[in-house]
Amino acid sequence: MSDFDIENIYAQIADDLRSTGLSIIENAVDPKIIQALNERIASLEEDTFQTAGIGRQSDHEKNAQIRRDKIRWLEKGNAQEAGYLDAMDELKSYLNRRLFMGLFSYESHFAHYQQGAFYKKHLDAFKGKANRVLTTVFYLNEDWCTEDGGELVIYQAEDHDKELCRVLPKQGTLVTFLSDEFPHEVLAANKSRYSIAGWFRVNASTAAHIDPPR
Repeated sequence: MSDFDIENIYAQIADDLRSTGLSIIENAVDPKIIQALNERIASLEEDTFQTAGIGRQSDHEKNAQIRRDKIRWLEKGNAQEAGYLDAMDELKSYLNRRLFMGLFSYESHFAHYQQGAFYKKHLDAFKGKANRVLTTVFYLNEDWCTEDGGELVIYQAEDHDKELCRVLPKQGTLVTFLSDEFPHEVLAANKSRYSIAGWFRVNASTAAHIDPPR
């Protein structure tokens, strides 16, 4: 990835996860990858995004009172998306070497929050109930300021009612955290907002059946 110093980024993420379970890093992805992702979004028609739901498989449902974002899954078959997915694969390998996390696969989607869209407080996984173990959120919004809203609010792992921090969805910022530890929400955005939500998973297979990513 050109001369972008990704090794130090991965090392910082690993150190943060080991100490607190949460990492927030600005300028965390090669600018060439960011440019490719923004070009990809600009080329997509809005109707290629689907209304996001809650739950998985048979429990999946759409509830506009909980979330109002629209999503589109990333695929390695597209060269513009593949650069980001390759970077996350490298992060997976790094974290497995450094932290012995046993990460098995990664899935991610573009998330488009139109003006007024939000996602109420939730956990990405419940202890002992899912194989999502590590959440990533990456932002693609250039020149985003506090007045634009749309912050990611992260709550304390020890007290799910107490706010830990707020993250402005500025382009290049990568948030990584333990999926079953930190409740979080997305506040209403005052203008169109794009991010990539992703999850590293462990293999929760039984009887030689690989649990599907989604």
